[in-house]
Amino acid sequence: MNQKNIRSILLILIAIFLVSINLRPSVTSVGPILSTISEALNVSSTQISLLTSIPVFCMGLFAPLAVPFQKKFGYKWSITLLLALIGVATSARIFFSSYSALVITSFLAGFAIAIISPMINAFIKEKFPTKIAPVIGLYSFAIGFGATLSSGFTGIFYESFEGNWALALGVWGVLAVVAMISWLLTVDSGQAKLAQEASTEPARNPWKNGLAWTILIYFGFQTSLFFSLTTWLVSIAEEQGMSLLTAGSVLTLMTIVQLVGNIVIPSMINKFPNRIAWLFGLVFMGLIGSVFFFIDVNWAIWVGTVIYGAVLSGLFPIGLMLPLDEAKNNQEANEWSSMVLSGGFMMSAVIPLVIGYVFDITGNHFITKLIFVTLFILMSISIFVMQKMKKSL
Repeated sequence: MNQKNIRSILLILIAIFLVSINLRPSVTSVGPILSTISEALNVSSTQISLLTSIPVFCMGLFAPLAVPFQKKFGYKWSITLLLALIGVATSARIFFSSYSALVITSFLAGFAIAIISPMINAFIKEKFPTKIAPVIGLYSFAIGFGATLSSGFTGIFYESFEGNWALALGVWGVLAVVAMISWLLTVDSGQAKLAQEASTEPARNPWKNGLAWTILIYFGFQTSLFFSLTTWLVSIAEEQGMSLLTAGSVLTLMTIVQLVGNIVIPSMINKFPNRIAWLFGLVFMGLIGSVFFFIDVNWAIWVGTVIYGAVLSGLFPIGLMLPLDEAKNNQEANEWSSMVLSGGFMMSAVIPLVIGYVFDITGNHFITKLIFVTLFILMSISIFVMQKMKKSL
């Protein structure tokens, strides 16, 4: 491989990284100042949890549009336009800070993220067919990095901006501008069309495939856990008697651990590629971590958070790899990824909302913790079914 090719690959990887950073801050920046926004706007926990549930639901509802978007505009212009939408929606929160404005901007950001996510997944399959695991690891790392930045610094920005929570949320729009520039300068607009012309093998319809549905269900449970934690972990820590900044540090710790794991675990998976064994091991770890959340002392929540971060760092990238493993061509990679992300994110939009509703009724997070345990149990069942279906193929 000559120096020019190496430089081209590095620039593409940097562009993927910068784009992927933008796929969480519009959602995860809300969690650290959830109670502050709720009090400022005088809305219930159920209503405020919609700011997480709406974009996540949109991530599922609009994910199937990735296929027609990619065919119509190609990777370059599709992702550029969608990044612009994320930037505008996020930045608009600085100027429009009513509850209805937050709902609308959450919807717009979710729409854009929905289409970008499977498109990036398919782009990785196309550009790096023999290096899917490490590049997916980079992709997951970037998503985790964006989540870490937003969850860790939103509370700090809130304090630095003298209690201006709207500015603390809207400042994350800057990331989209940086990503747009990198993507525009790096990606060739002709790449997608060439790939489509080269692909002659007919694509299987994932909506008629039982294994695809099983992968979707697994993905839905693991993303439900992630978004429930990013929305409610700070509130759980505050219930333990922690201050807002300390509670925010708990969420930051989880995302930092997840960030490290997003690089380490996919690299290890590249050497030990048995996805099912990894999933069973991670779910078992998650059940152990759940125990610490029921211990009513502050050190226990820190331990549980570290375990959860490590578990999530493996569950998500493996979830992204599963449809790519089954895809026989680039079109299938796009369609299977779109289907899995679509159904999975729509599933995961429900649980944070349910937690908010239950919290409004009970006034505590005991049932929230039970929901976390239930999600791990449901994941283990879906993994078992997936294993059986793979063996029968």
